Amino acid sequence: MNEILNNIILVRRRIEAACARAGRDFGSVRLLLAVKTVDVQRIRLAIEAGETLIGENKMQEFALKNPDLLDLNYEKHFIGHLQTNKAKDIVRHGIDCLQSLDSVELMQKLDRALLAAGRSLDIMVQVNTSREASKSGLSPDGVADFLRQLRRYDTLKMKGFMTVGLFDDDTEAVRRSYTRLKMIRDNAIADGLIAPDSNQLSMGMSGDLETAIEEGATMLRIGSAIFGARIYNQPLNQ
Repeated sequence: MNEILNNIILVRRRIEAACARAGRDFGSVRLLLAVKTVDVQRIRLAIEAGETLIGENKMQEFALKNPDLLDLNYEKHFIGHLQTNKAKDIVRHGIDCLQSLDSVELMQKLDRALLAAGRSLDIMVQVNTSREASKSGLSPDGVADFLRQLRRYDTLKMKGFMTVGLFDDDTEAVRRSYTRLKMIRDNAIADGLIAPDSNQLSMGMSGDLETAIEEGATMLRIGSAIFGARIYNQPLNQ
């Protein structure tokens, strides 16, 4: 448990140093803990230590763990690919922000579920900036039209964009993924497709957070640098 707390300190020091080098305010970057395969006890420890922004990748896993964390006040983001038949689950389980909106069908099903519940949902649009076939997200070329359709739905509150950077040891190749997302955001604002304050950029993970900060990330999704390597097939709600 001490290791997790120490890792949080180390990651925050990395963020602070990267912000200083980039001439950015440390407070302009939020740390989201990516807790895929992380058990409830370790998540609870992190939340109680003050890390209240939590991101889950799988709805089934979130539904299993969330009941044991209801006594804690934390912000729930869904950061994984979401099947359209899980739209109601996003609403039912009280997710605060969906970072992976990437299809019109999902947009429509979320809207219906939210209208029925009488609530709205913060969303980010996921873009496949590396154009890898294995990754979810909109093609960069399709973002503008997608945003025009998104404006029809008052239940969906646009907050910004998310991308999963290129998995590569070449820092400059990774950087291009993040530069592209920033350009997409800036163009969307300039073209009046989104409000100026819908400017969040969720990008950067444990191995490349410095590069992401240099390219304007406002939210980092950090898992292994805090919780260690993922351990599969372990009890998650204990």
